Amino acid sequence: MAPRMLLARHGQTEWSRSGRHTGRTDIPLLEEGRRGAKLLGERLHRAPWSGLEGVEVRTSPLLRASETCALAGFAGRAQPWDALMEWDYGAYEGLNPPEIHADQPGWLLWRDGAPDGETLADASARADEVVAWARSADRDVLVFAHGHILRAIGARWLGEDVSFGARIRLDPTSLSILSWAYGDPAIEFWNDTAHLEG
Repeated sequence: MAPRMLLARHGQTEWSRSGRHTGRTDIPLLEEGRRGAKLLGERLHRAPWSGLEGVEVRTSPLLRASETCALAGFAGRAQPWDALMEWDYGAYEGLNPPEIHADQPGWLLWRDGAPDGETLADASARADEVVAWARSADRDVLVFAHGHILRAIGARWLGEDVSFGARIRLDPTSLSILSWAYGDPAIEFWNDTAHLEG
């Protein structure tokens, strides 16, 4: 069986709710985010996943991702990994798009990178490291991480330039699966938040 990668974005935080770019600032989940993480865990412990026995689990070491991982019931199996940390937004850390555009009209992370932070090449290299690890053995993997780095991983899984991540948005506490179709890398499903609706 070719390996699949399950992607869990962290739950809602104050900054994700307000649209502030949250790279390396280590902020906790809101109560809404904690509730969503528990619901995601309940989903992953029911059929068809049934707790994902045998699946290798890694998490960003940042609190919002590691807390989501723990509340979902995977802390004891998860290994922290710096490659899963969010994009380093440099000078734009903590700013929202209108504030950034006042400084640099038309700025787009997926085209311009982040001043004093990560370039597209930097983020692409980290995403490639995660994809190579996921494909390295005959087992599925589950990662808990952040919106922009997970979108970069999705783009690179598909063999697309990292800038393709601009076209595949992710909501907080969403679940996505990267797999295969006819021998080629594919998206099995993306940005699924059905567990939050019940």
